[in-house]
Formats: sequence, structure tokens, C-alpha cells
Amino acid sequence: MNVAYLYPWDVVGDPSAPGRLADLGVQAVALAAMYHSTRAATPYHPAHRVLDVPYPAFYLPIRPSSWSRLVPATPTWTPADAYLQARDALKAVGLQVHAWTVLTHNSHLGSANPDLVVRNAFGDPYPYALCPAHEDVIEYCERLVKEILEVGEPDGLILEACGPMGFGHQTVHEKTSGADWTPADIDLLSLCFCTNCAPHYPEPTRAAVRAAIDRSTPSPTTFQPATPTSGTAQPATPTSGTAQPGTTTSTPAQPGTLTSAQSGTPTLSQSGTPTSGTPQSGTTPTQAQAQAQAQAPQAQAPITAVDALGPFADEVCALRVAQTTTLRQRLIAVARTIAPNVPITLHANPDPWATGAFAPLPSGEPAADVLVANCWGDPATDATRLARLKDLATPTQRVGAYVLALPPRPADPEALADQLRTYAKAGASEFHLYHAGLASPQRLAALAEALRLHP
Repeated sequence: MNVAYLYPWDVVGDPSAPGRLADLGVQAVALAAMYHSTRAATPYHPAHRVLDVPYPAFYLPIRPSSWSRLVPATPTWTPADAYLQARDALKAVGLQVHAWTVLTHNSHLGSANPDLVVRNAFGDPYPYALCPAHEDVIEYCERLVKEILEVGEPDGLILEACGPMGFGHQTVHEKTSGADWTPADIDLLSLCFCTNCAPHYPEPTRAAVRAAIDRSTPSPTTFQPATPTSGTAQPATPTSGTAQPGTTTSTPAQPGTLTSAQSGTPTLSQSGTPTSGTPQSGTTPTQAQAQAQAQAPQAQAPITAVDALGPFADEVCALRVAQTTTLRQRLIAVARTIAPNVPITLHANPDPWATGAFAPLPSGEPAADVLVANCWGDPATDATRLARLKDLATPTQRVGAYVLALPPRPADPEALADQLRTYAKAGASEFHLYHAGLASPQRLAALAEALRLHP
């Protein structure tokens, strides 16, 4: 199956849109039912060319009795029932319509409820990132899925951001690249230390993260990272009694793509472990620590989060993965109760340290129907990720490749077809195409030809 991603405003008010989508060569459309803020090109719409979407919104009618503390916003730039209008128009030309559902990525709700958002080790909030460690957040996501299935009646359900969002986020005038934070730094800045998360980590975790980001040397009384050994360390595996799931880091430049441990296997540093020096006799512990900081060379950046966290890495990873597992399994349970025959697609990443739109899934999820991996980066790296997701899939599950048809990809059907062949060889049995509303006519034509060349 081939699935084209689309916004409701790409269809509502444009009578030519359904036919254009049907001619693309896809069988289904992933239509946004709940989506974050954005600024979108609308190259085909008869009424406009650019649409500003200033806050995340729900594109189905809001039934007040269906919500609790967290209530999604209604759009002002489309009709309140834009999803339903677009769904009916698309189904009229024979296309399936799957509800593309963004879960924990919501700046509107996060800004209004700062106690429910991800906070890094320095206490900085990420207003766009609802933390799934909070019951209010899980309940909101459950109600969102319930409403989409009951009111939207989709042919399929697509779950995006079904886990914690991390540091990487394209926001208004993003100004973070000059800090030269490494992929490991981004993973560490993605760890949540909100009131529900922080108490569950080993006590020195926060100090270890802060020291790694600031390239300072942890004091002997705070944290001493394990000495790196030669070879590679396997991704952290949850310990006994802890639910087993995983994570990716998305960079500000390209959301949804891995930035650390591209293959998912963290490589330990071969450099020496930072030391804090030896206190001189007659000094107090505080003086000794200050003296050690002055004498020791500045700590080098860790190559991975595992490197930075040392002996605590497995436990930290297991706790984060357990949060994602709880959210995912509760949403699947709700969906199966309401619409047992509606297929469920997960945007997932086999890397246990993943964050963002493609949530960690290091142990698979047999209750889902389709597992989709991000394929916006280097095709060889994307294929490796897909192959790992395929290994986690059950014999009856399908694996999809989330394929970028926008820049920097060329509007070249042969090049696109070659990428599709690479992803199919890695295990993809369906292609999720981003994005049929944003792509220029030349890009859309190239995509249609690529699908024809690789049926």
C-alpha cells in the first residue's frame, strides 16, 4: 500500500484535490486529524498560496463532554469539521482515509500547562513537548484517539509522537545550532527531569547530564562515569520488571530523523575518562572540588548518551522506554475497544534513545498493524533502520518507509524510484509519502512516475 500525507486545508476549498491525489498512484491518504502549528505552502489551492497555522488544532468538532483537563484547540483557518469534509471528498474518489494523529507534540497545551511538559536537566521547559509520564497527558491522548475513531470514522489510525518529544524542534526562528552541541548532547538535552520523571532516575543522573553538556568534570561525590572500554556497547536494555521499549533524536534542521547513534548502536568513547583530581591535605571538600576543577583539563564531549551516563545508562533508558510503552499500549487498547478492525500504524524507531515524532520501539509492538520508519536522511542509514524495524516486526506486520518527496530530495523520478527500491529491499512493504500537499507540481509528477517505476 502507498499512503500520501495531506492536511485538511489541502482539500477543503479545492475541488481539484481529490482527483489529483487519486492520479498520484496511492491507495490511501494520511489526513491530519490532530496536528501541530506550522507554516505551509499551498501551491494548488484556489484561495491562497501560504497558510499560517499558529497553534496545534483538532480538525474534528470538539465535543466538550468528551474531554477532561486537556482540551485541544479548534482551528480558525479551516472549518471546525475540516477533517470530515476532506475525508468525504477523498473517499468519494475511492481513496482510503487514515487519521494522521500527532499526540505529545502540542505547544498550545504545553504552554498552558507547564507542569506537564518535558524539562531538561537544567530545568528548562520544552513547551511543545507534553511528557507522557503524567497521567493527564496519557488520558488526553486516550481521549484524542477515542474521538478520532468515534467522530472521524477513519479507515486507519496513524500514531505520531507516541512518546516523548526531545530537544530537536523546528520553532519560530530556531537559534540553537551555534552552540555546537553534538548528537550525544542532543540526546542528553532530550532527557526529561519534570516532577514525574526526575525522581525515578538514579540520583546522580541530573549532575552527570549537566556536566556532560557543560564539558565540566563531575565531582567525586556526584558522579564518576564508567571508564570506556574498547568496542561498542549495545543499546540499553530495560532491566527486570521494567517495560521494554526505546528512542531517536530529531535535529532542528530535519525533524523526525536520527542524529545520534544513526545505526542505533552507541559507540563508547576511546578517550580517557575525565578525572576530578586528588584533594590536597588540609582542604575542605568544597575547596578540594574547586581545586580539582581548576587543575583538571576540560572534559571532552561524550560520544553517546551511554558514554555520558555510564553505569546509570541502562536504568535511565529503561525508564524512558517504559513511559513510551505505557502510552502506546493504552492507546492501542482504547483503539481496539472502539474500532477493533481499524488498522493501527505506528511511527517508530528501533533506537531505544529516540525521541520525537518517531518514538522508541526497541522491542517491537505486536498489537500494531504497521510499523513505519523515518527515511528522510541518507538512504543507506535509512535502510539500516528499516531492516532493524523489520527484524522487530511479527510475520503479519507490515513495515513502511516514510519517504521525503520535498527538498533536499530532487524532483527526479529515477532517483526517487531508486530510493524506493533501496527501502523495499530493506523490508518496506509500503511507502508513506511526505507530502502531497506541499510538493510542487514538478515534484508530485516525479513522485507519481517513481511509484510507476517501482510498483
